[in-house]
Amino acid sequence: MKESSYFCTLKMNIMTIDDIQKLIDQDESVTLELKKSTGELKDAMHTACAFLNTDGGWLIFGVTPTSRRILGQDVNDNTQREISQALSGLEPAVEVKVNYYDVPDSDGKKLIAIYFDAFVWGHEPYTYAGKPYYRVESTTKQMPRELFEERLRAHHPDFYAWERRKADGIGMSDLNEDRIRGALRLGAEGGRVPNSVLTEPLKSVLDKLQLLSSDGQPNNAAAMLFTKNEKGYYPQFTIQMARFRGTDKNEFIDNQRAYGNFFDLLDAGMAFCFKHLSLSGKIAGIRREEHLEVPVAALREALINALCHRHWEEYNAFVGIAIYDDRIEVLNPGALPHGMTPENIKDPHGSFPYNPIIANVLFKTTFLESWGSGIHRIVDACQTQGLPSPVWSVDKGMVTVTFQRPDYDSTTTQVKGKKDPSTTQVRPKYDPSTTQVQELIIHMSDQFMSIKSMIAACGLKSRKRFRENYVTPALLDHAIERKYPNEPNHPRQMYRLTKQALEWKKSRED
Repeated sequence: MKESSYFCTLKMNIMTIDDIQKLIDQDESVTLELKKSTGELKDAMHTACAFLNTDGGWLIFGVTPTSRRILGQDVNDNTQREISQALSGLEPAVEVKVNYYDVPDSDGKKLIAIYFDAFVWGHEPYTYAGKPYYRVESTTKQMPRELFEERLRAHHPDFYAWERRKADGIGMSDLNEDRIRGALRLGAEGGRVPNSVLTEPLKSVLDKLQLLSSDGQPNNAAAMLFTKNEKGYYPQFTIQMARFRGTDKNEFIDNQRAYGNFFDLLDAGMAFCFKHLSLSGKIAGIRREEHLEVPVAALREALINALCHRHWEEYNAFVGIAIYDDRIEVLNPGALPHGMTPENIKDPHGSFPYNPIIANVLFKTTFLESWGSGIHRIVDACQTQGLPSPVWSVDKGMVTVTFQRPDYDSTTTQVKGKKDPSTTQVRPKYDPSTTQVQELIIHMSDQFMSIKSMIAACGLKSRKRFRENYVTPALLDHAIERKYPNEPNHPRQMYRLTKQALEWKKSRED
């Protein structure tokens, strides 16, 4: 009989000493802990908490763990009181039956056995003395913070979810209404929202989409989806993009960052893919069909999934695109949904969005298709183009989707018969680190300009945000230089492009 079914049988029926002997003969495991006596009660409650947070299990006192010999122990009113007090340290409170069994030929000694139910996903995680524990094989460990918080979110999403919290410093005027209305038009055309939303007041629409906090102001989901550029962004509203030479990270060909809302990041990521991946075409009937070496639909779906399902509360980690000679990686800070692994991710499954509000808005505006179908859409797109399915992996808080580039020749470590579009001409050594720095370079020259003139040239308004998002990064990037370099706060300070920025700008114009 399998261990799990045997435990189930014992749980539902009255146990005997013989049953206990069969149980402990299996040795300690993820669902069994043996203690010599209640003198180890505190440590035993850590295990009880771990059982409740894992697969459940039996906690048995009166057995030597090494020899698995039943000894029993003396039990009196004080013993029962201590056990009851110890169990009260578990939160939330649990109702368990403490079973006492006479040990034959032992002068009244008893064996104590307690069964704890398995954790049910969506329930509140358990703690003992304020700390959560879980079971790894036969060992009790303190639960990692990420796992504990994930369970808290699943139990009480309205309270704990990052996307539901009020956006810091973001008001209604800071949202891009044109972007919102445009997304709603797509939803109406796709039949996913009624046409009436196109003329409905903006605040009413956002409220129906759950994009407002309890006080009627934009929440983090609204900020992530629709914040204007002028207001600036949370640090995590970033996508990192790199084209590496070869198959490792030793040398960059191109290295960029883009900041923005969901749509800005999606556009920037796809533009980077078009910049560095080969495009081919063929005549089909009277039309020319063009294909990226890896299907656009697959790359776009992978990037949308990364932006939709990432852990946005992780402010120091970013969605990323890494292009190597042999592969393309789309990286997402977060984790796979509960119960999903890289091995079973391609099996049919439901939808378990980490950010359900964001996912719902993207579904209603047609940026996401049927929930739970994204993986199959990626796989199908690759197979239709004759490419292998991508591979999913999870490592150090990052979910990665890896696409194989079809024309890579491992024997020559080159892309067969094609050149990377980014290497077909001699490129300047410098590349802007962010899209804001890139934009600033485009609007400047070798002539000194004041901050006021620079803001006007870029079509912006906020002086503070302009300094934070444009001037400071450009100075760190050595893209601009001061007229008075030794006096940064000079009242007539002005800026112009450096030589490397001018070369980069000229290479774009050629």
